[in-house]
Amino acid sequence: MAKYLVIVESPAKVKTIQKFLGPNYTVAASNGHVRDLPKSSLGIDVENDYEPKYITIRGKGDVLAMLRKEVKKAEKIYLATDPDREGEAISYHLYQALKLENKKVYRITFNEITKNAVKESLKNAREIDMDLVDAQQTRRCLDRMVGYRISPLLWVKVKRGLSAGRVQSVALRIICDREEEIAAFIPQEYWTLEANLKGNGDKKSFSAKYIGSDEKKELGSKEETDAVIKSLQASDFVVTDVKKGTRVKKSPLPFTTSTLQQEASKVLNYSTQKTMRLAQQLYEGVEIKGSGTVGIITYLRTDSTRVSEEAEGAARAYIASAYGDKYLAEASEHKKSGKKIQDAHEAIRPTDITRTPASVKESLSREQFRLYQLIWKRFTASRMAPAEYETTSVKIECNGHKFSAATSKVTFDGFMNVYVEEDEEKISNNATLKQMEKGNVLSLENLDAKQHFTQPLPHYTEASLVRALEELGIGRPSTYAPTITTILARRYIVKENKNLYVTELGEVVNQIMKEAFPTIVDVNFTAAMEALLDGIESGDVAWKTVIANFYPDLDEAVKKAEKELEEVEIRDEVSEENCSECGRPMLIKYGPHGRFLACSGFPECRSTMPYFEKIGVACPKCGKDIVLKKSKKGRKYYGCIGNPECDFMVWQKPSKEICPQCGSLLLEKGNKLLCMNEKCGYVKQNSLSV
Repeated sequence: MAKYLVIVESPAKVKTIQKFLGPNYTVAASNGHVRDLPKSSLGIDVENDYEPKYITIRGKGDVLAMLRKEVKKAEKIYLATDPDREGEAISYHLYQALKLENKKVYRITFNEITKNAVKESLKNAREIDMDLVDAQQTRRCLDRMVGYRISPLLWVKVKRGLSAGRVQSVALRIICDREEEIAAFIPQEYWTLEANLKGNGDKKSFSAKYIGSDEKKELGSKEETDAVIKSLQASDFVVTDVKKGTRVKKSPLPFTTSTLQQEASKVLNYSTQKTMRLAQQLYEGVEIKGSGTVGIITYLRTDSTRVSEEAEGAARAYIASAYGDKYLAEASEHKKSGKKIQDAHEAIRPTDITRTPASVKESLSREQFRLYQLIWKRFTASRMAPAEYETTSVKIECNGHKFSAATSKVTFDGFMNVYVEEDEEKISNNATLKQMEKGNVLSLENLDAKQHFTQPLPHYTEASLVRALEELGIGRPSTYAPTITTILARRYIVKENKNLYVTELGEVVNQIMKEAFPTIVDVNFTAAMEALLDGIESGDVAWKTVIANFYPDLDEAVKKAEKELEEVEIRDEVSEENCSECGRPMLIKYGPHGRFLACSGFPECRSTMPYFEKIGVACPKCGKDIVLKKSKKGRKYYGCIGNPECDFMVWQKPSKEICPQCGSLLLEKGNKLLCMNEKCGYVKQNSLSV
């Protein structure tokens, strides 16, 4: 009979860990949190020293009953929830809910679900860290106070179903501020000028960029550009300086939660939510042929770039064997994270570097494989030597006007043998430039002048918003994905082609928050609050002091806003459809499953119908509108709105252009338009993509 009970959070971990520990241990799962503040009330006694009132989460009674039975049988209980503040709080609530005061109870943590890590954690068992618990408890209470005091105000002043949040409202403000900057931006004209030059006897020309004269550095108009071009026509281009050197590009740091979300968005086009879901699966355990169920990456919520000595040694041995000793980074080159380490204490990495992406490809889904491959490559590259370049920089002058050209060649690929970042600059390798010498006279082939206009800052994407939140010190690794998911679900923002745009509803909510609760949506205040949570974790700040300083100001602001804020009406968007029951216009509404159409005559008429986004192209079979639809598996396709009477459908988006050869629809595919009639085979460059 098992003597020891190990309680983990996720059922997915149970089988894996049970296999590691053997018959003397029983492994059971709490399925996440078992206690929380009540949904029906604030749950914090503001009159009695801000004491939180925890209750058992609805539906967790059976889980707790099962755990109590196991507790009675066990000599020792190990609480093995996740290695972060939230995991520590779950262990504390299990201790309370299961009444473990008179039992031998130990807290264990492991950063990876491997046999060595789990067994080592048992040797290093400790007590529950109440500073960590208090830091999480403070975050929960602060978030509850903001949500439960401000959200009802939004219901009254705007519409039901809205919400405010300590982090989500700041994230919304950051997006709104960017949108205002973009709207207010006034483009400025500027010109670039390139000279295509050739040395005596050279077959190939090279391009040199205009970098100004002694009087002026930039070209602001066509007139200025024409004047420069005129003064260049009858003069020689002379090489005034040649510099040759070397450049080193350091290997990247291994992934943190933030950088993984950013790179997965750029490289794999994954949302933050999808990235975290897949990483959770890889961490908790997947069935690997020949190994059984095993966790193949370390804990996914971390802002540390530290790597354990064991993993460091394994990486060095693997790199030396697979690539050679020259590819090994020197120990001093491993960069340390400068900031305070929160939550988990290691970077995200493979649990076993010898488990290459190719070796596990058959055991993973396509999406899991792509994410694992990204993590494996990044970690391996982080332990490898820098890339080395040979560089040549040439300065050229003509009649007082200066030009420059540069080229570089990779002399040692280093970490780039394994991993190249998505936004890696393209390397120019021009052999002609390398032969240049000071005093060389060059012949001009032609001048290329182009007009440009300055561009506003780009719209936020999920990746760039995560980067902004991290740089500003707002939220923590575990909060990025749920924050973005919430403001998308509330329809405060929408996502189109990766970009995030603010809706009218989002603008109204943000304006109310800025007007009535400026402190809550102040970036510096929110970052300072995160620093206070760090202080609670380290034992330097009393948690109730933070709450006692926060709540009275919030209470006063809510009461003032209830009196002073005017109600705002958000009108529903009117569609082109009319109600089939009463003939009145149909309105576009938002429900739990997305947009739908509802009769404007509600409540007299309760008619509803699905909403389909029209693309402005007529069905070639029946002439009705082609609309964007989704299959049962969520894949987008384009079909006739007259379905099921008309069965027209295609996977690619139909263009408004017609095939000039056969008259069929042209379909958009990448930067080309293809005739949907495969026998025709007509292909055209898509002018919209250029």
